[in-house]
Amino acid sequence: MIDFMFHMPTKVIFGSGKLNELMNPANVPGKKAFIVIGAGGAMIRHSYLNFVQKMLAHNNIESVVYNKILENPILEHVDQGAEFVRKNECDFVIGLGGGSTLDSAKAIALMATNEGSYWEYIQSGTGGKKPVEHPALPIIAIPTTAGTGSEADPLVVVTKPETNEKAGFKHESLYPKLAIVDPWFTITVPQRLTAFTGMDAFFHAAEAYISNQRQPVSDLLAPQSVQLINTFLPEAVAEGKNIEARTMISWAATASGMCLSLSSCLSLHALEHALSAFYPDLPHGAGLVLLSRAYFRHLAPHVPDRMIDLAYFMDVDVEALPEDQRVFAFVNALDGLIQKIGLGDMKLSDFGVKKEDIPAMAKNALDVTARLFTCTPAEMTEENVIAIFEESYA
Repeated sequence: MIDFMFHMPTKVIFGSGKLNELMNPANVPGKKAFIVIGAGGAMIRHSYLNFVQKMLAHNNIESVVYNKILENPILEHVDQGAEFVRKNECDFVIGLGGGSTLDSAKAIALMATNEGSYWEYIQSGTGGKKPVEHPALPIIAIPTTAGTGSEADPLVVVTKPETNEKAGFKHESLYPKLAIVDPWFTITVPQRLTAFTGMDAFFHAAEAYISNQRQPVSDLLAPQSVQLINTFLPEAVAEGKNIEARTMISWAATASGMCLSLSSCLSLHALEHALSAFYPDLPHGAGLVLLSRAYFRHLAPHVPDRMIDLAYFMDVDVEALPEDQRVFAFVNALDGLIQKIGLGDMKLSDFGVKKEDIPAMAKNALDVTARLFTCTPAEMTEENVIAIFEESYA
């Protein structure tokens, strides 16, 4: 029996050169923009910020820039950003950059209209579990990486460093009003970051396809995303200026974001959130890659049909394999993709991860991101989670 809801209120404008659509007054939901960018300076170095401000100025729209967002965004910057929005009387928010910037922009837009601290509204861990009283300010999402798909979902992930909690949050008003996905803006992304962000998109699609929350529309989008990333991510990593490869990965990332809005991640993301909450210098995509092979080896026997499908989407001739090997064909194909994009030699210890932290990280994953375990089609105990961390550490 099929039972599902389809709701995708974001207007997505996709294609090379499409950022010019920001000059169309019909696409701009206010008169004064609060532009959120990362602390690393890439948006300034590559003149992307200047370009966006010129587009806005074409329609006499003022803008204020907030440039403190870290690779793993933190609570302090969300609360501070919201205070600045109110102080500057901005009436809409633009996220310009990678997934951390888009997530932060969405959280800032929400807290600009609600009282207190963002963490008071978090529904897990030490969060205050308060209901949201007012919808977020209108949001425009302009991704400059192809990874999280945050431009096409109502989700936010932010860390509270004091408690090592990296928690997800979902609210209807966090769907951007407009997403402009222009693959040209991903041309300047370095090789390694291209690989990390591309694999984040890959896991969003693969997890959504397996999730207990899957539904017919996510089942249509996820296979295409998996196939596109498997085909074109190695090309995008090897040839950064290959606009065809960049375009395909950009679409795959946006489609994977749509998958998350319709389905959900699995507990692989819960494990990674715990990992990068303890070690915030670890890029999210890198953490997922490091945990993924052990994780999917554990999961494969519980969802054999779906795992075989994923291998098929990665162009594996499953029928040619001995029957007892088919369920693990996806894990082997995943390992092959990781090798092709130059991430095969990574180890958790490369990022300073200490083995003695594994029990605490396992408990953190189960406590802070419990919902993702309910979406996982296999019971996972604390012992299972510890075993996945330990296997990934070796």
